[in-house]
Amino acid sequence: MLDTINSILGRIDDFVWGIPLIVLILAVGIFLTIRLKGLQITKLPRAIRYIAKNEKSGSHGEVSSFGALCTALSATIGTGNIVGVATAIVAGGPGALFWMWLAALLGTATKFAECMLSVKYRKVAEDGHIIGGPFYYIENGMGKSWTWLGKIFAFFGVGVGLLGIGTFTQVNGITSAVNNFFDPNNACVISLFGRDYSWSVVIAGIILTVCVALVIIGGLKRISRVAEVIVPFMAIIYVVAALLIILINITKVPEAIVTIVQSAFGLRAAAGGALGAVLIAMQKGIARGIFSNEAGLGSAPIAAAAATTDEPVRQGLISMMGTIIDTIVICTMTGLAIVITGSWDMGLEGVAVTTKAFQLGLPFPAVAASFVLMICLVFFAFTTILGWDYYSEKCLEYLSHGNQKLVKGYRWLYIFCVFIGPFMTVSAVWTIADIFNGLMAIPNLIALVALSGVVVAETKSYFSRFQD
Repeated sequence: MLDTINSILGRIDDFVWGIPLIVLILAVGIFLTIRLKGLQITKLPRAIRYIAKNEKSGSHGEVSSFGALCTALSATIGTGNIVGVATAIVAGGPGALFWMWLAALLGTATKFAECMLSVKYRKVAEDGHIIGGPFYYIENGMGKSWTWLGKIFAFFGVGVGLLGIGTFTQVNGITSAVNNFFDPNNACVISLFGRDYSWSVVIAGIILTVCVALVIIGGLKRISRVAEVIVPFMAIIYVVAALLIILINITKVPEAIVTIVQSAFGLRAAAGGALGAVLIAMQKGIARGIFSNEAGLGSAPIAAAAATTDEPVRQGLISMMGTIIDTIVICTMTGLAIVITGSWDMGLEGVAVTTKAFQLGLPFPAVAASFVLMICLVFFAFTTILGWDYYSEKCLEYLSHGNQKLVKGYRWLYIFCVFIGPFMTVSAVWTIADIFNGLMAIPNLIALVALSGVVVAETKSYFSRFQD
C-alpha cells in the first residue's frame, strides 16, 4: 500500500515539476532580469548597505526590514540547504549545483519583484496589523476579477506550510539528524503505529513540538525576535564549518568546480546519456534550489509586507538578499563540501551524505563533525517551521476573510503536524513538499509577469528619487 502511494506521488511530482514549470520559473527570472536591467547585480552594494544600517524607513509595518528578512530567511534556511542539496546532487550529479546557482541568480530578480509588490499592495487589518503577500497584489494589482487566482495561491500556501516545507520535511530532518548522532544503530526502540522508532526520534519530536508551540502561539513579533537572534547565529556557524572544509581542501576546489560544470552539461553523463543527465541535473537542481530559496514561490513577500518601510523598492532590495544568502552562499558551501569529499557517490542518502562530507572534510573526530552538523540542522529546520507557520497563517487569514479564531485553531493543528512529523516516511514527505511547491509557484509567477510593468515603473521612480 505504501509503495503504491509513493508511486502515485512520484508520478504527480514528475508532472508538476516537469519541463514546463522549470522553463516557466527560468523564463520569469530571465524576463524580470532583463526588464530590471540586471538590478540584482548592479544594485547589490546598495542592498548590502541597507541591511547593514537596519533602520526603519517608514511609519507603517510591524517589524524592522532586517527583522522581515530574518523572518523570511528563517523559513528558507532549512533542511533544503543541508538535506535538499545532498538529495539533488545524489539524484542529478554534481551538475545539479550549477543549476541551483543559475536558478538563484535569476531568482534574485524574481524575489525583488515579488517582495516589492507585496509592500506596495499590502493592507492594514481592522486591528492594526499588516497583511500582505501574493494574494493581495494579485487581487489589488491585477484586479478583483483575479481574486480566484489569489485564493488558489493561498490554498496551496496553507498546504505547503501544513504538509510540505513547514512541518513534515523539517521535522524529519531534525529527528533524523538527532537519531543519526545519538542512536545510529537504533539500539533503543519503541513500537508505534506498527513500526519501530528509536527513542531519540520520539524524544526529539516531543521537545521540538513543545519549543515550536511556545514560539508560534506568540505570533509574528515573537517569531521575528527569535529569528533575528537564531538566523545570523546559525548561518555563521554553518558557513564557518563548511568554509573550513573548503579551505582545508582548497587544492581540490578547481577540480570540483570543473566537475560541477561538466556534469551540468552532460559531459560526465552517468544517468542515461548526455541529454538525460542534463535534464535530471536541471530538474533536481532547480527544484531543490526553489525549495531552498523559495524565489518565485511567493512566500517571502508575506514576511516582507510586515516591514516598517514606506518604500516598496527599498524592501525589495533587502529581501532579494535572502536568495543570495540562502543559495549562493549556504547551498554552495554544502555542495562544494559534498563534491570535494566525494560523499555524494558513496551510496548514501539525505542527511547522511552531508554528514559524511563533514566527517571527511573537517579536522575533527567524526563524532564532533556529526555533532556540529546536527546542531546546525536542528536550528535551520526549527526556524523554518516557525517561518512557515507565519506564512500559512497569513494565507489562511486571507482565505477566511480575517477569521482570527480559525487562525488560532490552525496554530494548534500546525503544532499537531509537527508532533506527528517524525513518523512520516521520508520519500513521501519530500515528494509532497515538491508537489505543493510547484503548485504554489504557478499563480505567483503569473502575477509577476502581469505586474512587471508596475515593478519597472516603481523601481525607476525610486532610483530617480534616491541616487547612489
